[in-house]
Amino acid sequence: MSTLMTKQVIAASGIAFGTSGARGLVEQFTAETCGAFALAFLNSLKANYRVSQLAIAIDNRPSSPAMAQACATALQAHDIEVIYYGVVPTPALAYQAMLDGMPCIMVTGSHIPFDRNGLKFYTPDGEISKDDELAIIETDLAFAPFTELPELPVNPLAAETYIARYVSLFDQPWLAGKRIGIYEHSSAGRNLYASLFELLGAEVISLGRSDEFVPIDTEAVSEEDKKQAREWSAQYNLDCLFSTDGDGDRPLVADENGDYLRGDILGLLTADELNIEALAVPVSCNTMIEACARFNRVERTKIGSPYVIAMFDELAKNYAGVAGFEANGGFLLGSDVTVNDQLLKALPTRDAVLPVIMLLVGAQRSAISTMVEALPARYTHSDRIKRFPTETSRTILAQGQDSPAVLLDKLGIQGEITTVDTTDGLRMTFANGEIVHLRPSGNAPELRCYAESESIQGARMLVQQALTQIQTIKL
Repeated sequence: MSTLMTKQVIAASGIAFGTSGARGLVEQFTAETCGAFALAFLNSLKANYRVSQLAIAIDNRPSSPAMAQACATALQAHDIEVIYYGVVPTPALAYQAMLDGMPCIMVTGSHIPFDRNGLKFYTPDGEISKDDELAIIETDLAFAPFTELPELPVNPLAAETYIARYVSLFDQPWLAGKRIGIYEHSSAGRNLYASLFELLGAEVISLGRSDEFVPIDTEAVSEEDKKQAREWSAQYNLDCLFSTDGDGDRPLVADENGDYLRGDILGLLTADELNIEALAVPVSCNTMIEACARFNRVERTKIGSPYVIAMFDELAKNYAGVAGFEANGGFLLGSDVTVNDQLLKALPTRDAVLPVIMLLVGAQRSAISTMVEALPARYTHSDRIKRFPTETSRTILAQGQDSPAVLLDKLGIQGEITTVDTTDGLRMTFANGEIVHLRPSGNAPELRCYAESESIQGARMLVQQALTQIQTIKL
């Protein structure tokens, strides 16, 4: 039987690392490709860790079980014990693996389209870095091809530990009398969220469970989903509506009126409730984070959790309470904190549950909508063009970096550009304080636009204008 080389198999697959994990089309993730990634990841750990066990979990995509089986089969052939946690949220897997001091692999495409999937990798200390990604791609390890993919027995521990992480913070059912709606769709956490909120005392209404995978993008919520949220809120008299993306690391939370909060607004309120001193946030987040003056230091990074996490070490030199969040709502706890006089351990990976828990803690003092209205009047909106070639996006933005005023004219947007930020994509700030930020997605052939204005209508108009006109640009 001929052997395969991990580097060659990965390169031939066409799969690349994006902002969070390796992503590609389902047909690119063959058994051999999944095995190659798993073994290359294992090999990359040898310099710093002694590994005998590795944990794996999946989301609800139909392609995910076979991908997990392929990773497990390759690892078991190299004498690695695989612990399979089945369908659980990514932060549940990461938290359990970190407690156990072992690496893990999450099989998930998160929010990206149905025909795609991905792999997320964690060392025993947390998410891999960009240097780790390069080490995986460059690993050249021989392995034998395999054809049989045996079933994996499911261990329930990660789900149980994740629920206990938050329930243990409270000594009474403090959500008694509250009605929490859970939009379950195909989320990886849909089988545990109801139990979690019920243990905290809430009455839970499960909504919208789907037998088909639903690629919810918390940064580009559809008008249909927004309308549905308002209808559910009114129909069931909800105090809060909670949902997540596909792998349960990005929250989607609506207030008592059924209006969804932007992810960075939710992150800001969460960090404030946790008494966080220093924040790391991507450049795409709302500038009200600085304007609200609730944090001692705010550092801006490139988009993607690895960049946010990389900033934590620097912030921890001078601040005890460190965290980060993204415009998609995922909250990353960079230090241990105290909640209700109980210790909450750091979890430096995106988490969807902590934000809704802390929002509901704050909502004991005032309605969620009131908490949002107390923030500075800065509004953001974002949307995307699907199936927009990444190379086209890069060419347009490269031209825009050279001549931003020319690009702005092509977009039909009036404004005097005062600042151009190329930290990640092209972010243009105007004299009137409005912002237009264009960026190719790191996970799929999509072009995203983020806009900021003094009104939500103004932000929406900027996004609509930019995305409509950019499709007419001739290269």
